[in-house]
Amino acid sequence: MSKLSRIVDINLNLLASSLRGWRGSAAFKPVPQPEKMLELYDIENCPYCRLVRETLCELDLDVRILPCPRGGTRFRPQAVERGGKAQFPLLHDPNTGVLMYESRDIVAYLQRTYGHGETSGLTHPLRVASSMLSSATRAASSGLNARGRAAPAQDLELYSFESSPFSRPVRERLSALELPYILRNTGKAEWKDMGPPHLRKQFFPDAPVVGRNRKALLERAGKVQVPYLVDPNSGTEMFESADILDYLNAHYA
Repeated sequence: MSKLSRIVDINLNLLASSLRGWRGSAAFKPVPQPEKMLELYDIENCPYCRLVRETLCELDLDVRILPCPRGGTRFRPQAVERGGKAQFPLLHDPNTGVLMYESRDIVAYLQRTYGHGETSGLTHPLRVASSMLSSATRAASSGLNARGRAAPAQDLELYSFESSPFSRPVRERLSALELPYILRNTGKAEWKDMGPPHLRKQFFPDAPVVGRNRKALLERAGKVQVPYLVDPNSGTEMFESADILDYLNAHYA
């Protein structure tokens, strides 16, 4: 991708996040992690899947993402076999045995089971409409269509938060390549963390790192920056969206 293309892509990602009001940025009220990790059959640019991932981020819940792009052969048939139809998102909670469709029902379930019972002030149709607008900005590189080749022996891990304009292209690529991964939601756990990094450094240079995965990332990599990819299959760990995309293309595309 040329430098100009990357600049255009970043701006489209900023627009996509803005259209959703930057939902999926904060995790101000984290909840305890369930004993067994949740599983989500997901398509990255699906507007309904986005609503579920935003909630998972805001609840600070890690989740195993099983990408099901159009034409996918790894997890899409599995989802159909388990749920009975090719509809996404599909959430599996091994802690309760729940297997469910419908983003509105899944969001309510997550809030009821793991959260604080709170929902967005917008009606569900308005949430869906704004999510569809956000998806429209990413139509050219959305992760909707499968194009993977190599399947990894172990799941990758991605430190990310849903609205991050730099993390989204990586999630899109993981989706298109049908690469299962553990999504380490790294939402911002206090208001001082909100906004661009250079503003935080300028106004709150001594603010401590707060948040479960933000602390874990600092300990692991020496700084808090997303996206951060961990590939246990090769021992690779890396920052920078462009570098991660090149790595995924070289090893799995």
